[in-house]
Amino acid sequence: MGHSSDRDTTRHSGVLRTVRSDGTPVYRHRQRPGVPPVSVVRFDTEDAHAHLPPDHRHAHDFLVLVYVEEGAGSFAVDGAERTLRAGEVHAVPPGQVIDVAAVAGPARGRAWSVAFTPDAVPALSSVSPLAWAHHPLLALFVPGAAPGRVAGPDRASWSAWLTDLTDELADPDRLGAHEAVAALLTRLLVAAARLAPTAPGRPDALTERVFAQIEATFREPVSAADVARALGYTPGHLTTVLRKRTGRPLLEWITERRMTEVRRMLRETDLPLDAVATRTGLRDATYLVRRFRDRYGITPQRWRRTQSR
Repeated sequence: MGHSSDRDTTRHSGVLRTVRSDGTPVYRHRQRPGVPPVSVVRFDTEDAHAHLPPDHRHAHDFLVLVYVEEGAGSFAVDGAERTLRAGEVHAVPPGQVIDVAAVAGPARGRAWSVAFTPDAVPALSSVSPLAWAHHPLLALFVPGAAPGRVAGPDRASWSAWLTDLTDELADPDRLGAHEAVAALLTRLLVAAARLAPTAPGRPDALTERVFAQIEATFREPVSAADVARALGYTPGHLTTVLRKRTGRPLLEWITERRMTEVRRMLRETDLPLDAVATRTGLRDATYLVRRFRDRYGITPQRWRRTQSR
């Protein structure tokens, strides 16, 4: 979600990164140097889907928070229909397949969509993606979690926070804009987490085992086949299971863990790229640059410079 039409996907929050074997496009967040990795869109349900092509199932590799300001409707996530009601807050984790063709409801309604990567939030920037299901700020992003519901008296505050966030992003060079964006997004995540029906749960036992194996070995040049073999499964079986239970296949989880560590090292150390590659299971600096640019649309050197402002 997070866009008013497919044409707006690129403009507002994401650009095409890859296409899955079933034809589902996967979008990455558009990384603009000097701009926090956050985008906010306020859209009208009548206009939001007026120009969508017949097939617009998609997924993204960033997090999306949706606040329904007024109106109602529905959409599908991983084949399951979700209703949209005024005052609800929906969280869509990376990897889940969204089908806005299923949108239905009254002609008029307004909602906000906030797309972001963990680097936008200081408390999340160095957190392993394998631990997202346990993090308090991401309580609403646990797969299968019900939407939160904002009480009537608090809805004006949500609209005000989102308006302020939009204003700060409109002028990222303004004094304190980056800090204000981080603070406002953190405030939204805190408020969303407090709406979560339950505390963050733990993944199922097999997912826990896979994540533990990735965490123990991602710094080495291991493959999806190596992780599967260590656990006594075929790569195909684990890929199918993880995609069903987490929205992402095995290889994407290994890559995501490595890239999180790469970003942490670029942000917090002055190590050369060869050393970063060696310590994150990647072959060499050339391979690291290619994977980083494919993943984020920017070179690691340029990304590192954006973090030093």
